[in-house]
Amino acid sequence: MKKIGIIGGTRGLGRTLAWYFKDFNFDVTVTGRDEIVGAQVSEDLGIKYSNNNRKIAQNSDMVIIAVPISSTESVIEELAPFMKEGSVMIDVTSVKEGPSYKMKECLNGRVEFIPTHPVFGPRTTDLKGQIIVLTPLEKGKWYPKVYRFLEDLGMRIVETTPEHHDDMMGVVQVLTHFSYISTASAIEKLQVDIKDTENYESPIYNLMIDTIARIVSQNPHLTYSIQHENKRGEKIRQALFDSISELKETLTKEDEDEFVEIALRATKHMGDIQAALGRSDKAITALTQEYNVLLQSIGEEVGLKHIYSDTIHVGTVKEIDLDYLYLEDENNKVKKLRISNVKVLNEGELHQWKINNQKIYTRDISAVFNRKSSPHIIKDTLNRVEDIIGVEIIDIYKGEPIKENQISYTFKILSLTEDAIEECIKILTGFGGITR
Repeated sequence: MKKIGIIGGTRGLGRTLAWYFKDFNFDVTVTGRDEIVGAQVSEDLGIKYSNNNRKIAQNSDMVIIAVPISSTESVIEELAPFMKEGSVMIDVTSVKEGPSYKMKECLNGRVEFIPTHPVFGPRTTDLKGQIIVLTPLEKGKWYPKVYRFLEDLGMRIVETTPEHHDDMMGVVQVLTHFSYISTASAIEKLQVDIKDTENYESPIYNLMIDTIARIVSQNPHLTYSIQHENKRGEKIRQALFDSISELKETLTKEDEDEFVEIALRATKHMGDIQAALGRSDKAITALTQEYNVLLQSIGEEVGLKHIYSDTIHVGTVKEIDLDYLYLEDENNKVKKLRISNVKVLNEGELHQWKINNQKIYTRDISAVFNRKSSPHIIKDTLNRVEDIIGVEIIDIYKGEPIKENQISYTFKILSLTEDAIEECIKILTGFGGITR
C-alpha cells in the first residue's frame, strides 16, 4: 500500500483528491494549518491528518502539493530536502511554468517530479472523462505508473510543455474567468435582480448565468491567483479590454457595417461552429430534460440521487416549481430538494435500490395445472409483474392426490410488495392453475 501525503489536503481540490485516493485503498495523510478542520476531514474521510509537512514528506512515497498557487513554489522549496529518496512529488496547480522548473531545481534528480493540472474542480464526482494535463520536464520510473493509473480511471490525458500549458490556460481560465466576473460585476452595478430575469430568460441566457455563477462562486483568492500567477495574464486582459472598447465605440458611432465585420471575423476564428452548436444544443436539452421528466411524474413515485452526496431519495412527487421539487416519502414526510442537485434514477436503478433497501416479501405458492403446461413459461410471466424480484420453481409433483393428467408446480416468489404476490396468484389462475 503506497503512502500518499497531500499537502493542503483539508480543503478544495486537495480534499477531493484525498477522497479519491482513499477510495483506491492508498494510505492517505492530509496536512493543513487548521487542526480543527484537519481532524474533521480525518473523521469524515477515514484518513490521517498531520500538521507537520516535513514529517509527511519524509514518510510518503508520493507527495502531492495542493496548496494555493502563490504558496506552491515556496512549499516545494521547503519540502524538497526532506523527500524520501525514490519517492515522487506532484503539484496540482493551474499554472505550470513556475512549479515545474522549481521542482527540477530543488529536487536535483534525487526525487522524481510530475507537474500536473487536473482541469476540474472540487465538486467533481466522477473522474471518468475529466481532463488532466501533465507537463513533464523528464520522465522517470514513476511517470508510466502514474500515466497508466490515470488512463485506467478513464481520464483524458494531455501531455505538453509547461509553457504551452500556461499559454492555453491563459485563454481557458484567465480570459474566461475575467470576462465572467466582469459580467457578474456589471449586473451588480446595474442593480438587476437575477430572479427578475427568470421570466424572460432564454436557454442560452440560462446556461450563461449558471456558468458565470459557477465561476464567481469559486474561492476568490484562487481566482485571483490564477489571474496573477499566469505571466500572460496582463496581455490577455488587455486584449479583452481593447475588444470591448472597439465594440462599444462601433455602437456609439452607430457603424453597423463595422460591427458586423468584427462579429463575422470573430465567428470565423471560432473554428467548427456546427460542432459548437451541437454541444450547446445538448447542454440546453439537458437543462430542461429532467425538469420535464419530473413535471410529468407529479403524483408518481420516483427515485432521485443527490449528485454530490450520492444520497438516494425515494417518494412521490407532490409539487414542482422553477428551482425545487417536493417529495413525499413513505412516512408522509415532504422533502424539499433543489432540482439542479438531483439526478432521476431510471427504472432499473430504482428497482435495484428497492431490492437493497426495502423489505422483501417471500411466498411459496403451489398450483395444479394440466400436465402439458410449461412451468418455465409460467415462471417467466410471473417475473414480468411489477415489483417482483425473482421467481424460482422449487418443486414439481405428480403423485397422489394429483390426478394422472395433472401436475403440481410450487413457485418461490420474492416481491417488494404483497400486492404483487396477489397479482401473481391471479396470473396462475389465469393459466388454469388451481392453488392448493
